[in-house]
Amino acid sequence: MARLEAVITNMVDIFMEYADDQGHKRKLCKEELQAMLQKEIESADLKAKINGDDIEEAMKMLDKNKDDEINFREFCRCVGMLATGYYHKKIGKGQKKGKGKDQAGDD
Repeated sequence: MARLEAVITNMVDIFMEYADDQGHKRKLCKEELQAMLQKEIESADLKAKINGDDIEEAMKMLDKNKDDEINFREFCRCVGMLATGYYHKKIGKGQKKGKGKDQAGDD
């Protein structure tokens, strides 16, 4: 399977695995989101930053329709935000240095 195809199928499979645990099917409640992040993220740096307050804040930010659950579209936004953070870390963006010419427009 091609790498991008694997990413897409993994996103769908992970969402469906956790979204069918508690609450409504095909939606993540706060507890399911927290369980998913704790189990599916292995990086010690990222895990150290995930606590109850962070989950509460993430729910408020991601839950655009205010139903206290995360649907698949909202989940994709969450993964996109995590990927953007990783991308910025990889290119050194977000550090206290000024923007270089080679970094402008990389978003």
